[in-house]
Amino acid sequence: MISVTDRRATPAHPPGPRDRIPGASFLAFRRDPPEFLRQISRTYGDLAYHRLGSIDLYLASHPDLVRDVLVTNARHFTGLAFEAGKSVTGEGLLSAQGEAHRRQRRLLQPAFHHDRLSDYAGVMVEHARRWSERQEAGVVALRTEMMQLTLGIIAQTMFGSGEEDAGDDVREFLNAALALFTPFTFPFARVLERLPLPQTRRFLRARARLDDRVYRLIEQRRQAGGDAPDLLSILLSARDVEGDGSGLSPQQIRDEVVTFFLAGHETTANALTWCWCLLADHPEAERELHREVDTVLGGRPPQPADVPDLKYTGWVVAETLRLRPTIPMIFRRVVTPHELGGYMLPRGAVVILSQYVTHRDPRFYTEPDRFDPRRWAPEERAARPRFAFFPFGGGPRVCIGEHFATQEAVLLLATIAQRWRVLPVSDGPAPTPVPAMLTRPPESLAMRLVRRGD
Repeated sequence: MISVTDRRATPAHPPGPRDRIPGASFLAFRRDPPEFLRQISRTYGDLAYHRLGSIDLYLASHPDLVRDVLVTNARHFTGLAFEAGKSVTGEGLLSAQGEAHRRQRRLLQPAFHHDRLSDYAGVMVEHARRWSERQEAGVVALRTEMMQLTLGIIAQTMFGSGEEDAGDDVREFLNAALALFTPFTFPFARVLERLPLPQTRRFLRARARLDDRVYRLIEQRRQAGGDAPDLLSILLSARDVEGDGSGLSPQQIRDEVVTFFLAGHETTANALTWCWCLLADHPEAERELHREVDTVLGGRPPQPADVPDLKYTGWVVAETLRLRPTIPMIFRRVVTPHELGGYMLPRGAVVILSQYVTHRDPRFYTEPDRFDPRRWAPEERAARPRFAFFPFGGGPRVCIGEHFATQEAVLLLATIAQRWRVLPVSDGPAPTPVPAMLTRPPESLAMRLVRRGD
């Protein structure tokens, strides 16, 4: 078991748990990573320490420490997950480091300019409207439905094609990757690829199928030519005018396409699924959402200009991301010794920043486990430290698709809520997230669609 009573700090390290049984902390982390980290933070404070084998682990929970790692002194850290990410997305934006990351971000930024986001909004609403129209009252596999909806949107806005049927390939690949790579296998990602394990074979087969689909998509667009308003056209025509003027190779384009296929629909689908679950558990919040949607839209489809007026809808999304962050923790490895919270972190140490932990800190959120969208009213939000909420990370590696994702979630929530309520199939506790790096709803999650007014 884990001792939670010894708060004595050595001169070199902050306080932290000491295992009475070797490996107890590791097993506890594996069972429920977010809640284990939350217990550590509550017991030992804003900066806690644990030694796992030869690795120095630090959990930094206070918003000021999060800002130090992600923004102020980001140069002292690198991402622990980036090596494993290369096995999944190649040298895409999520995995690239240093100058390669800066170059790729410059090339991709035009796809997320304000004007582009306005163009994407119409696609988002149209897909949500068609989804709403074809549904029938009754029980649905909610997460599966949200995955199909967001996949169709990412296919059209990012790649200008109806690649909705890629869902099976994308889902198989993502599930295989999550089964193979965990926080404790990140450093051995490339080694795992060469081992004759069943999980490895499944992962390699899934990657090959997805690659085949993506390369065909790239080649079809290259042969068709033209300048479609989507990410793929931007990638094919991009030139690094601030660098050597070169463009992206087919391999680099593949890596970015796979990155956005995976990141562009999975996380939003999970967030939307949790939105519906939380609204179903809080009828007053659901009623307030419906009042706003009816008042602002008056029965018509939402437009990009409506997003600022859909304030409460946006608060629902933010509160969902607070309680159910799509990525509940970030790992950073120290590349040069750095002082954090009064302690010198050695080179090679690993810092864990947990959105799940910081987002539930009672110093910044009254009744932190309670779902309350009104805590995102401007005056309340302004009273909290900036990094008391960081669902999309921060600093030079902040998610490039943050505004795309939040706009999508608001527009889809509003469009569907015009016609439907999403309710539990039966009374019972809220579903438990799948213990993976993404805070994923269960695949088997079933909810009941009820037409508004019935």
